[in-house]
Amino acid sequence: MAIRRALAAHTTLTLAYVDEDGPQACAVLYATGGTTATSSPTPDHVPVSAPGRAADSFVPGHGHGADGRGEPGSGGEAGGSGESRGDVESGSGGESDLDSGPALYFVTATTTRHGRALAKADARVAFTVQRDGQEWSELTGVQGRGRCRMLAGAERAAGWRAYTERFPFVEQSDRLRDALERTTLWELRPDWLRLIDNGQGFGHKEEWQRPS
Repeated sequence: MAIRRALAAHTTLTLAYVDEDGPQACAVLYATGGTTATSSPTPDHVPVSAPGRAADSFVPGHGHGADGRGEPGSGGEAGGSGESRGDVESGSGGESDLDSGPALYFVTATTTRHGRALAKADARVAFTVQRDGQEWSELTGVQGRGRCRMLAGAERAAGWRAYTERFPFVEQSDRLRDALERTTLWELRPDWLRLIDNGQGFGHKEEWQRPS
């Protein structure tokens, strides 16, 4: 439950992936599947009704390029999976509700740099979720690895409901909603997760791995 709560408490996912130029990273807004998203915060970096700005001037999932090329959505905050041990440490189990793994939903076009990379067969990603400005003694966040896939039909409808429940401002703007509905909705299914929570003791961690 602790890993699910941590995923549901955050809104920004930093993806690390590899393309023809090597390692890259980008940041996207995400929603958790099912009933894990217990609140619907509006991220403080998303302008919803700022005077003089269009409501869709920031499109969730389309950050500014971090690779020097300035491609929309091609980069963002640097991120990765940190250590990559896939074993579950003694005492870190008890995540029976994660047996099938959580689903994380985000929106981005296949024309973005990361969209093109994620659309490739067998593409894998590493990711982190955390809040900015934390004190080291209370530092908490999640690291993970997994695969992304594009959703269509009923699966997209279910994922879209989870996304708009998490970010209700999307439905409140006709322009933003129409733009995102024409954009690809992705599902990220982690196969390994690690929670870091210094609030429970320095270096405290819990891990989960998808059953084989």
